[in-house]
Amino acid sequence: MTQIRRSLAELNPETPVVAKPEQPEDSKPPDSVFPPSLPASLPSKSPSAASGAEAQGGERHSASIPAADLNPPEVQLYVVEHVVRSGDSSLHAFHRLRAFSGKVPRPIQETDYDTWRSGVELALKDPSISDLQRTRLIRDSLLPPACNMVKLLSLDTPPEVYMKQLDSAYGTVQDGEELYAKFMDIFQDSGEKPSAYLQRLQVALQHAAKRGGVLEKDMDKQLLNQFCRGCWDNNLISELQLKQKKHNPPKFTELLLLLRTEEDREAAKTLRMKQHLGPTKQKATTNAQFANTAEETNLCTALTTLTKQLSQQMAAIQQQLAALTAQQCNVKPPFAACPASKPYGPKKVGKNPKPSISSPEPGFCFRCGEDGHIKPQCENAPNSALVSAKRKQFDNKQKWQKQKSSASEDLN
Repeated sequence: MTQIRRSLAELNPETPVVAKPEQPEDSKPPDSVFPPSLPASLPSKSPSAASGAEAQGGERHSASIPAADLNPPEVQLYVVEHVVRSGDSSLHAFHRLRAFSGKVPRPIQETDYDTWRSGVELALKDPSISDLQRTRLIRDSLLPPACNMVKLLSLDTPPEVYMKQLDSAYGTVQDGEELYAKFMDIFQDSGEKPSAYLQRLQVALQHAAKRGGVLEKDMDKQLLNQFCRGCWDNNLISELQLKQKKHNPPKFTELLLLLRTEEDREAAKTLRMKQHLGPTKQKATTNAQFANTAEETNLCTALTTLTKQLSQQMAAIQQQLAALTAQQCNVKPPFAACPASKPYGPKKVGKNPKPSISSPEPGFCFRCGEDGHIKPQCENAPNSALVSAKRKQFDNKQKWQKQKSSASEDLN
């Protein structure tokens, strides 16, 4: 209340206090003013006290408060600072950005770079925010190591320079064609709703459009084509006649609303079917369980009988094999096939035939004396000394072999 009064005083600084009109001494309040319960006679003041009160009242009503006392400079400065601070805090709270640090893996309480950048883009498009306030928003939302990328930039630097430097470190480096190829490879996952699949496609298509991979006017058409291509619920596509809408595709919001409405209808219908067919379905399941039990019992009996028959057949086959083996052992071989029996007695010891002694070959060239070839094939220079030395060795070898063969004959 005090601040409101001071603010009102600032608006009207020179308004003096209006003095109340003095009443004459003779005037008395009417009798109707006093309540009937009070006595009519009241004690009267002394003349000196009345004159003193009249003098003080006249001074009070005649004096006016100056403007400097009503609006001192300290109070005005406090009010101005309070208004400015409250405006900055409300503006900062309205455009507050989530924290981003650039750590890998990303902490749970932080957002990814694309989401953080979308919030910055909203602040950049707001005309009520100055560049200095945008720069403060960007710097306050960054945590290490992301804040280290812009630590050397001053507050006077435009926010576009901040975003350019952060894009070089954390932005997408793939071109539009690669992002569009990734968009074409996105298909519906197992258990994923069609509406969730459409939202995932929209995010990938927006990234491709930002990098120039898709024109903005063709986004709705490409989104519908890929949804019909990657969604596995053909009944939903036929029910909504999405393939017939390719020439005039709906907007993303309209298509998402159609999908969510159809999903809600299908879920409600499935719930009604479960509520209506729940007990009957349970009885049918019970009968099916009994039927399956009887079939399994008959099948087990048949398998047991077949196993016994196979065992008996295997035992008969083994007996037949054993009989055939015994018959083959008892049959004598024919006379022509039998070899002539050798007479028993001491063996006649005769002279062993002379072993055939193969004369050794020279094995060297008679021209150059080298091994591995003969004289007609030799292309080397003649070396008579080496040839004569190898001939002597060859002659000595022949003599040694002859002596060895003669010694063996004498022993036999």
